[in-house]
Amino acid sequence: MKFLKNLGLILLTLIVLAAWVMLPWQGAIALVLLLALWLFLFRSGAQARSVTSVGISTLSQRLGSSAVIVVGIAGVVGVLVALLAMAEGYAQTLRNSGSQDTAIVMRGASAAEVTSSLTREEIVQIEQTPGIARNDKGEPIVSAETVVAANLPVKSAKAGEEGSAQVRGVSAAAFAVRPNVKIVEGRQFQPGLRELVVGKGAVRQFAGLTVGATLKLGNQPWTVVGIFASGDAMESELWADANVVNDTYQRGSGRNSATVKLTSAAAFKDFKAALEGNPQLKVTASTTLDFFAKQSEQMTKILRIIGITVGTIMAVGAVFGALNTMFAAVAARAREIATLRAIGFRGLPVVVAVMLETTLLALVGGLIGGFIAWLLFNGFEASTMAAGSVGKLSFNLAVSPALLWEGIKWALAIGFVGGLFPAVRAASLPVTTALREA
Repeated sequence: MKFLKNLGLILLTLIVLAAWVMLPWQGAIALVLLLALWLFLFRSGAQARSVTSVGISTLSQRLGSSAVIVVGIAGVVGVLVALLAMAEGYAQTLRNSGSQDTAIVMRGASAAEVTSSLTREEIVQIEQTPGIARNDKGEPIVSAETVVAANLPVKSAKAGEEGSAQVRGVSAAAFAVRPNVKIVEGRQFQPGLRELVVGKGAVRQFAGLTVGATLKLGNQPWTVVGIFASGDAMESELWADANVVNDTYQRGSGRNSATVKLTSAAAFKDFKAALEGNPQLKVTASTTLDFFAKQSEQMTKILRIIGITVGTIMAVGAVFGALNTMFAAVAARAREIATLRAIGFRGLPVVVAVMLETTLLALVGGLIGGFIAWLLFNGFEASTMAAGSVGKLSFNLAVSPALLWEGIKWALAIGFVGGLFPAVRAASLPVTTALREA
């Protein structure tokens, strides 16, 4: 019988946790309102309030054991939110790199720019496709681009250590296609010259990227003439004239991709259909928003798996800490609980009271852990190899409200598991046995 009871508790726990994981914050508020109505409108709820108030009033006498729950859960939430903030910041940076009214065209079946190639003839065909916006001169706003890798010395690293940077050869229309790219220091490069403008993210990662500095790319000297900001993945790149980049790296007249400005977001469907219906072309097109979102999927998934795995391991330890603490608290209050039950208090109010106490401690721990993660890691600079890229991507960790809510959910889940079994034991222990054990 006892085995079946424990099995039922385990199944109940799993069901509640599964439902809790999918619960939005609006659902949590609804649950809190229902609990409040029960506590204040029903007799059993009033009993639960009485037992809870007594338990909370004695927390000052159990600061050490209560701190075990709070600190343990704060550690779980802090680490979890910090790790998930990496995934969120990475995905956010790539999402910011695209829009619905710009499109990227690559060789058919290419998943990334580095695996794509377009001939000069194909680029001319793309420029003539309906749906592309035109500038004041009537020219199509298309930037045919080449992507290559360059090894540069890394900041804050051992002498001689280098990292991979992505160099993008662009056309004059690149700044029109991406109006968020702004020169913040120096000037734009001049077409036909070995000049570079570098992103702020690249400046943070690599040494020597200052205006006026000279560096060697493709065994040729290049001069840094400007620094740009864009607030997206482009900030991790070095930009130069595409013709000069192709000459330096012996790429001929072809390009890796073509980024186009559309007349509107609604024009993309017809633009894509026109490209796919052109028998002279074997290309694929997607909005830059969709393209960069797909580029972030794999790395974001990996980072989230790492965060959840580490968080789960730590959460198991926190659950055992909560179980030990609450079992000890229940044992210390055995006479009190037995007396309450002897004078008419039912088992449900006792269960709810013990779990409310654990949940309160878990909530405090979750809030502390979330606040520490936000304080230390929100906006923290990091870098990694970008999916489908040949260079590092610089990004900032982002502790969003959604991540904080996820951390709070984990904290309350730990509190639920840590308080359920001690609560059920307190409510189901025979009164005579409880008095004798006390």
